[in-house]
Amino acid sequence: MTGIVYKSTGSWYSIKAQDQLFYECRIKGKFRIQGIKSTNPLSVGDVVDFDLETSNNTQTGVISSIHPRKNYIVRKSVNLSKQTHIIASNIDQVFLLVTIDNPPTSTSFIDRFLATTEAYSIKAVILFNKVDANNASSNNTVKKLINLYEGIGYQCLSISAKTGENIESVKSLMTSKSSMFAGHSGVGKSTLVNSIEPGLNIKTKEISDQHKQGQHTTTFAEMFDLSFDAQIIDTPGIKGFGVVDMVPAELDNYFPELFALKQSCKFNNCLHLHEPNCAVKAAIEKNLVAASRYKSYKQILEGDDEHYRTDNYDSK
Repeated sequence: MTGIVYKSTGSWYSIKAQDQLFYECRIKGKFRIQGIKSTNPLSVGDVVDFDLETSNNTQTGVISSIHPRKNYIVRKSVNLSKQTHIIASNIDQVFLLVTIDNPPTSTSFIDRFLATTEAYSIKAVILFNKVDANNASSNNTVKKLINLYEGIGYQCLSISAKTGENIESVKSLMTSKSSMFAGHSGVGKSTLVNSIEPGLNIKTKEISDQHKQGQHTTTFAEMFDLSFDAQIIDTPGIKGFGVVDMVPAELDNYFPELFALKQSCKFNNCLHLHEPNCAVKAAIEKNLVAASRYKSYKQILEGDDEHYRTDNYDSK
């Protein structure tokens, strides 16, 4: 039988088969994807083949193979820095939820996430959530960030999962697509999913007042079929986003505004650091490229995986 992985809890996988029924399945023996050193051999969204078996009057499945992925989104494993964790695969688009406060989302985190979606050819939409709770300063920050990221070419929406602001616009973007929701714990992913599809009743928790961080409510990625011809993948909150396997000479390909300028650099292999006649450096001096974006580019280039957890907004 063939089906799609809807939920993974580590050792067992919930598979929706072509007969529209769900089967609990496990992996047969050692199962590794060639070329990917991942902590999870299968992820939500994978298409797999499996065989049914009956034991103690219980029918389960044994996964025998995985179909080629059209794409996937991956980050460094939290505990094993040399390994990766595949968050989800075969995705049409990713919605990155951002909040200015409660909890704060840094531009460094946004840029690392966007670079990864660019590297794996996945469309990204930025949702600035909790705008109903923003003060004048926070609203001003949202406007600056929307101007920044829309100027680069990313679609942005100000939304409120709590009041319903722009939720219909999000649903319109989701129709006929498989969408992944991602962001820090506490940015309102589960609340947004419940606002989009109230019948799912996904658990939510309040923000920790002491640390202004969200508490993990989703402990594993899970796909849901929605009532308006759409699928959503809800993911665990991400504290930091370590990028994976980005070759320094290719990193500027994943920053659209740098990619547009690199052809004008004197050297084809320009890293935009100290090289003479660098079009990127010239654009930064003229404020044509955001300082925060260049800062994120340099951090990734230098392998700096520490600051992305704690960086605050760069308003430049």
